[in-house]
Amino acid sequence: MTIKRFPGRHKGRCRAVVNGGLVYAVATDTSSAEGISEQTRLTLDTLEKTLLEAGSDKSRLLQATVYLRDMSMKADMDAVWCAWVGDEENWPQRACVGADLAGEDLVEIVVTAALA
Repeated sequence: MTIKRFPGRHKGRCRAVVNGGLVYAVATDTSSAEGISEQTRLTLDTLEKTLLEAGSDKSRLLQATVYLRDMSMKADMDAVWCAWVGDEENWPQRACVGADLAGEDLVEIVVTAALA
């Protein structure tokens, strides 16, 4: 079985891997925008582009884990997430976890999606 890898911005990591009919992807805001809402929007834009490049899209999400620097930001992140993810039939299983993120990152999102 072939494994297809999409290199990331940092050495030793991929932004996506495709194997066995699934896409595994991760995204953060590459501009370090201010505020959780804007960082979430930019992170989801990056994630959507990565999924498309890997042969999937947000309607095929199966699972998502959202990592937040500060869990008090969850409601603001969730508002952006819900607007982005769309109709209920496309909702993935999702968890949100507090994490000590690097640099200025407020949010990091890891997903698994089915190939289109």
